[in-house]
This record gives sequence, structure tokens and C-alpha cells, in this order.
Amino acid sequence: MDRLIDEKPANLVIVDNFFLGKQRNLQHAKDNFPIKVYNQDASDYDAMKEIIENESIDVVFNLAVIPLLSSHVNPVDDWNVNVNIVLVLCELIRKNKFSTLIHFSSSEAYGSAKKIVMDESHPLHPTTPYAASKAAADLLVLSYCETFGIDASIVRPFNNYGPRQNEGSYAGVIPITIKRIMGGMPPIIYGDGEQTRDYIYVTDTADAAIDVFNNKNTRSKIINIATGQEITIKKIITTIAEIMEFDEPIIYEDTRLADVRRHRGDISLAEKLIGFKTKVSFEEGIRQTVEWYEKNMIL
Repeated sequence: MDRLIDEKPANLVIVDNFFLGKQRNLQHAKDNFPIKVYNQDASDYDAMKEIIENESIDVVFNLAVIPLLSSHVNPVDDWNVNVNIVLVLCELIRKNKFSTLIHFSSSEAYGSAKKIVMDESHPLHPTTPYAASKAAADLLVLSYCETFGIDASIVRPFNNYGPRQNEGSYAGVIPITIKRIMGGMPPIIYGDGEQTRDYIYVTDTADAAIDVFNNKNTRSKIINIATGQEITIKKIITTIAEIMEFDEPIIYEDTRLADVRRHRGDISLAEKLIGFKTKVSFEEGIRQTVEWYEKNMIL
């Protein structure tokens, strides 16, 4: 939201059922722009139609999702919500209720790397219901582009991190590790810690999403957003521990179900189409993230 405000839109609307999100994360945006917030499930067609019509919406950025770890507990809900939200938006744009859709995918749709680096032609091999729902949603958007000519682009970020990320239920490794250390508990590594991810700071992803919207040559395409570098889970956790001056032993537990082994994104297409370049290094991003949680996290 902060990045969208920089674009000085005529109107800015948030639709969120706050399944995991927190109202307080919007306070900075509210302090700087008269945003409107609807506490609403975005998979409800009639409700979304009414909001879009009443607010005269032109572009929708779809970041709504039920996350990966939730799909291990309730895969049916995960699938239904993640796919149906996209179906609702595709139908509304097909019926000319708004003009442009920027849909957020996930690198999880690729599964574990079959080749390094992973470009947009990498085979889709989702290993969790969450990943399958993201892959299906992407294909749904592309099918509407082909069949109905909708104006849509797909942003496929690798592993996002940064301030305000959910640290509660179904949280990712970075906020969980920070929270555990803040609570005096040692970090946990699942497996051997040699799994790799391509972590990208949230502001770099936000900049890329705006650039994708502003560049028509991205339409009907999937665009990887990543750093092009991989880092092990062990390195991530030890970096956080060093910054937080935590020197107790790390706990190792069994590998998580269907965990991907290796991810490293190819960002050549993003560089070509939108001149993409990351601005925040991993070390600086982790430092800023730790600082934010130390000031704002409620244990």
C-alpha cells in the first residue's frame, strides 16, 4: 500500500478478510492517504462486483492468498479460496468491471528446481496443495488472456520478506526465527538447513509490481521477481542470530512435508521488460526486518 500511495491514485481500496493480516499494518498507509478498507472475502463474486462498481476501480492487484502451511491443515479451503478469488476477478474483468489485473503468483508453483537458474519456462511441479492452487490460478489468468483478451500480467515472486510479515499462524522462517529469539527460544531448522531459497526484500517486489503495471509489454506474461541468488536456510537463520546477538545452539528437526529443496530465480525477463534491479541486499534487508520486529512485535 505504501508503494501504491507514491503513485498518487485517485482512489485506493483494500479488500481483506484479515485471515492472517492485521489492521495495524495499514496504519502507516492510513496516515498518508484516505484509503478505504473492506473486511470482505475476495472470493465472493457479488460482494467484489459491488465494491468494484461502487469505488470505480480501474486496476486490481491480487495478493490475496491462504498460505502454504495452511494447505497442510485444510487443503480444501486453501484450494477453493486461492483459485476462486482469481476466477472471480477474471470474470469481473471479462465483464469490463475493471480494466487491468496484476496477479501475484508464487515460485512454489515450480516445485524444487529441475534446473538452475529457474526461468519462466521451468516446468510447473507443485508439491503442496498451496503450490498447486497457485499454479492453477496462474493458468486460469493466462487462459482468460488467450480466450477473452483480458488485460492482465502475472508477477511470480520468489521468497518475500520484510517488515509487517505475519509472525503468527503459518508464518515463514524469517519472522518465526526473529520471534523465537525475541522470546528467548532457540531457532529451529527443519531438515539439514541446506535447502536454498531466493529471498527478495518486500520493497523491491513492490517496485517491480508497479513497474509491471506501468509496462504494457508485460501483459499476458508471467514475470519472475527475485534476486537471482540463492541462500541456505541455515545461512538465513545464523544471519538473524548474529544480528540479534543470539549464540545458543540451533535446534534441528525433521524435514517438513513436501518442502522444496532448491530455488534460484532467473530474472532476465524482468530485466528486459521493466529494467528490474534489486536495491536492498539480503544483509541490509534482514537488518531492517529485525529492527522493525524488535520495535513492533507483540510477543
